[in-house]
Amino acid sequence: MRRRLSLECIAVLPIGGAQALGRFIRELPHDRLLVGLCDAGEEAVFRRFLDTFFVCVEDLEDELIRALGPEAVEAVLEANGDLGSFRTFQKQPAWRGRELSSQLRRFLGSADRRKVRYARLLVEALDLDRVPLPLEGVLARVAMETSH
Repeated sequence: MRRRLSLECIAVLPIGGAQALGRFIRELPHDRLLVGLCDAGEEAVFRRFLDTFFVCVEDLEDELIRALGPEAVEAVLEANGDLGSFRTFQKQPAWRGRELSSQLRRFLGSADRRKVRYARLLVEALDLDRVPLPLEGVLARVAMETSH
């Protein structure tokens, strides 16, 4: 069973990087619950602006790769026409012989459009019992608020 966030009145919005968080929050209506999800290296920035946020071990790509497993991530790449580009990436001298999960993480994070696009696709590929803890925390916090 899949969650339909739009039916739960939940919006997932990319902010364009942690340094844009302050501006992003100022532009939103003040009557909204804001819950954040950030990379480990961005925790200090999020702490300045949000009371409720959850920190990924490295970043969201890392969390999703671990939750799905590298082979499932490759299947998502293949289904979306990017497995060939990934294989080319793997042949680059700097990435040859590296762990598959590290290669995938770098490939997914190497282009902003790819990063945003695959975040959605990888989340859609997840079983609900394999949701990474930071993402589960965000969903649980929002669900708690919307149930009141």
